[in-house]
Amino acid sequence: MSTILLCITAGRGPLECRLAVAEVARALAAEALRRGLDCALEPNPAGDKPSLLLSIAGEGAPALAREWEGTIQVTASSRLRPHHRRKNWFVAVHRLPEPPPLPVLAESDLVFETMRAGGPGGQHQNRTESAVRVVHRPSGASAIARDERSQHRNRVLAVARLSAVLSAMHERERDAGRFREWLARIQVERGNPVRVM
Repeated sequence: MSTILLCITAGRGPLECRLAVAEVARALAAEALRRGLDCALEPNPAGDKPSLLLSIAGEGAPALAREWEGTIQVTASSRLRPHHRRKNWFVAVHRLPEPPPLPVLAESDLVFETMRAGGPGGQHQNRTESAVRVVHRPSGASAIARDERSQHRNRVLAVARLSAVLSAMHERERDAGRFREWLARIQVERGNPVRVM
């Protein structure tokens, strides 16, 4: 069963576009229920007033999302400014990507190398290969540990450092995803609607 998260946004449109967002959300939810899909309004982490997040779950969710993605034109007189001549209000429906999964450190994905620790002298430092480098094959990330005299302890330390590197990479990907999501929320194409309501 697939779940899709849709962002319905007014971008930087006037207050009438924000009312149109609510109307489009109601129409989309009603159509999802008619097709037997689960539909729910999600909390908006960005706190944007001109946008709503709607999740649709079920076998037909991808097809419904494709039908609604793009610009929606809502034709209605302004309730906020009764003598306003504009009748067409535009909102956008964007499908939000799923957040990237946190990389898992599987033993089979790790490659270990040993080397001499180097550095300034020391009784055992340059005689044994106590330093350890670990490489995560799927991502190419690596970490080195040469702090301890024991190869075993350096191996544990290298894996811990690699885990921290992968977490930082995941944070960067998630932040980039949030930025793309924010851009999607402020961009509404005026014209070429996929639907007129």
